[in-house]
Amino acid sequence: MVRRIELIAAEEGPALQGKTIDPRILDALRLVPRHEFVPEGLRGESYADLPLPIGCGQTISQPFIVALMTHLLDLAPDSVVLEVGTGSGYQAAVLAQLVRQVHTIEIIPALAASAAHRLSSLGYANVSVRQGDGYDGLEEAAPFDGIIVTAAPGHIPPPLFQQLKPGGRMVIPVGPRFWRQHLMVVERDPEGQVRTRELIPVRFVPLTRSR
Repeated sequence: MVRRIELIAAEEGPALQGKTIDPRILDALRLVPRHEFVPEGLRGESYADLPLPIGCGQTISQPFIVALMTHLLDLAPDSVVLEVGTGSGYQAAVLAQLVRQVHTIEIIPALAASAAHRLSSLGYANVSVRQGDGYDGLEEAAPFDGIIVTAAPGHIPPPLFQQLKPGGRMVIPVGPRFWRQHLMVVERDPEGQVRTRELIPVRFVPLTRSR
């Protein structure tokens, strides 16, 4: 799986600006047992570079996209990160290998409960799972060094940008429901101003709201 990620990364020059995936991220991907985060009937495909259904109309992201989005966050070991869209918990588990604390929000109660149990049983003690509407972020734990959004809204949610630290980054797919979207990097500069970069076309499930 990791070798395949490296091969795809070599072809994605614009997204990576000519760089390679951070080796720390590749090591994290080697350590996280992806088969634990997919339904039992799909475990034979766990390490293929494919998104897979996890129930409730949601998916676990393609491993390359997990690697790319994590790389684009540009995190340090003492970083505190917010993930919007826990799903099965795989992205949170990868982040947990790299940072001090991961806060993750899932709007679907069944997925939030199963992800919390799975992450706890696998020993990811630095991941906190919340059930709720991720559009509004998690103000009580803000500000964040990085925010990663694993479902696509039609625009960048203002509450999430406001919860970024100066110098922080958000990686988010933006675009219409079930149509052409783009992966974007949103940076908050030291003066609090926004800078955005549009990268590769992607297709994510839509960001679900509670209202």
